[in-house]
Amino acid sequence: MPNIRPSSDLRNHYNEISAFCHQYGEPVYITKNGAGDLAVLSIEAYERLTARFELYALLEEGMADIRAGRVIPADEVFAKLREDLKNGTL
Repeated sequence: MPNIRPSSDLRNHYNEISAFCHQYGEPVYITKNGAGDLAVLSIEAYERLTARFELYALLEEGMADIRAGRVIPADEVFAKLREDLKNGTL
């Protein structure tokens, strides 16, 4: 169940909101005049969220390469990496 708090709680109960975000890794939703306004979360949860978005973007880029035929067989890639490592060019 989402944790929904009025905006006044940011000022009056900041430590409680912070502890909740860190303990549960979930956002606290802040309302203003009864309507949703903000989502507050810990830095750790924010970094996990942004890392997930970055991963999704990289996966989408890879899928676009596959759809466009910009692929190399894995055995060729690994052979090239081994060769580069052996030659010291990697």
